[in-house]
This record gives sequence, C-alpha cells and structure tokens, in this order.
Amino acid sequence: MPDHDPDSGDDQDPIPDAPIAGSAMPGPTEGMRAGFVALIGVPNAGKSTLLNSLVGTKVSIVSRKVQTTRALVRGIVMEGTAQIILVDTPGIFAPKRRLDRAMVHSAWSGAADADAVALLIDARKGIDEEVEAILARLPDLRRPKILILNKIDLILREKLLALAGALNERVPFTHTFMISALKGDGIASLREALAAMMPAGPWLYPEDQVSDAPLRMLASEITREKIYDRLHEELPYRSTVETDQWQVKPDGSVRIEQTIFVERESQRSIVLGKGGQTIKAIGQAARIGISEVAETKVHLFLHVKVRENWADDPARYREMGLEFPRG
Repeated sequence: MPDHDPDSGDDQDPIPDAPIAGSAMPGPTEGMRAGFVALIGVPNAGKSTLLNSLVGTKVSIVSRKVQTTRALVRGIVMEGTAQIILVDTPGIFAPKRRLDRAMVHSAWSGAADADAVALLIDARKGIDEEVEAILARLPDLRRPKILILNKIDLILREKLLALAGALNERVPFTHTFMISALKGDGIASLREALAAMMPAGPWLYPEDQVSDAPLRMLASEITREKIYDRLHEELPYRSTVETDQWQVKPDGSVRIEQTIFVERESQRSIVLGKGGQTIKAIGQAARIGISEVAETKVHLFLHVKVRENWADDPARYREMGLEFPRG
C-alpha cells in the first residue's frame, strides 16, 4: 500500500543523482589539507551519531537497532583550511550471514584505505569480546590511530581513566578523546585534532558539500531508519529500502517512490500495519526527514514487497555499495 500524497501531480523527467549540496571546487590554496578518517567500532558504539555531530547535519542513519549502517557513508567536515572526509563504516562484529560478511569486509577495507583510523568505543561497555577482536586486528593497519571513548556522561571518571589506560596499553593510539557524541561534549577538540592529522593538499570536495552520498541513497537510509524507529524488534534485521524514482515537479518539490523489501509475507503485514496505519506513520516520518536533507517539499510513496532471500542477491549489494561475498 503506497503512502499516498494526493497533490503529487504530473511528473517531470528524473534528474540524475547528485551528492548533497555542492558548488565549484576551490583552487589550490596555501595551507590546505584534505584526507580520510575511518570510524570503526562495534555496532551501536555511536559512530553514526558522532559522524552527524562532526558534520553538523544528518548524513548517516541513527537507530537503537544494531548493525544499521551497511555501506560506507562519507561525511565531509570543514575545520579551518582542512577538509576531513569521515567514513562511517558498518559496525564490526562476528559475521554469520553473507550480508554480515560483506559489511565487515567493507568496514575493514574502509579503514585500510584511510589516512587515519578512529576507534570508537562505548565507554559503558568497555572491552568486551567484540572490542577484543578489533584490537587484535588494529596493529595490521599501518595508519595513525585515534581512540575515542563515547558516552562518557554515563560512566564514572575513575572507570573512564582506567579504560583509557588499558586500551592504550594494547594499541599505541596517537590521541585519546573522551566525548559524548549525543550531547556534543568534546566534539570541537576532536574536530581540531583530526584536521591537524590530514595530509597537505587541495580539498577533494566543494566547501559547502556535507556528503558524497547521492540524495536518493540517503533518502533510502532515512526511510530505513524510520522503519526501525517504528517497529523496533518486530521487524527482522533483513529488510532493505530502495529509491525507485526521484522526480522533480514544476514547483521544485520532489516526488519519490520507494520500495521496502522484506523476506516473508508476515513481515510485509507488520510493515503495513492494521489498515495501513504503520506504513502511513513510517512515510510521514520519512517524508519530514528527507525534506530536511533535500531542502524541498517531498511527496513520498512507499510500497512493501516480499523478495525472498534478497540478502543473497548480488544486485542488492550493489545498491548498498557493498562487495558481494562469494561462498
């Protein structure tokens, strides 16, 4: 059942994808710096929240449900004459399914290609089995490493200092930061330090661009976030959203059609809800979020389809920017 917008009107031809915001690239300037920083960590450490906080706007979805970031999402931060391209990698965990393996591979690949690696740890949880697995592989990354302890407002200072000491004994971190990504505590100092670590060179993106993700990809991610917000644990993790149409209307508004794919008919019923009330609520929340990012009025139409074993379809991986694992 579509999330119907009665004033959708006639459609214009689709426009090609474009990254969020943008202008002409600046010319070479004395003192310019630019580079990539990979944010790695276990699921729900707060990477997406930190990315959005550093950028200053929403470029990655945030959910209480674990493993919501699937592809490499880049946020672009300007700090003085430095441009920091932050890569929000999927959470690193013990992979069990094909999609899991693709996400973990994507995370480590993003870290290996970056100029610096930032390990984000939930200070409340400390060093658990998943963090241990990351610490064991970090020495293989021959990149400057930064330790970021998140959610410091939820832990006693003595425990926080002990945790920082224990982690620095395991891995030689260049810097250690203690922050609250949600509240913004410590973000300014972290941004300044990251800027200083970037290699000299011209900016890689226009000064006012905040992400290199196409708008239609971010629109899909926003809708997926609203599904998780609405359904919590009711809907299995294996659902995905694809933006099928992005059409500009004469008044500058945008008509968007998206498909939510689930694996079973019972899951489709959950997403639709009684009398279509659940899909309507998801659509209303997603429309608001997409409108804020696209900076225009949005007419959003949602459809729910069953596609069994979509997580084994190479085409779905390409949509998410992931490499399809064989075997």
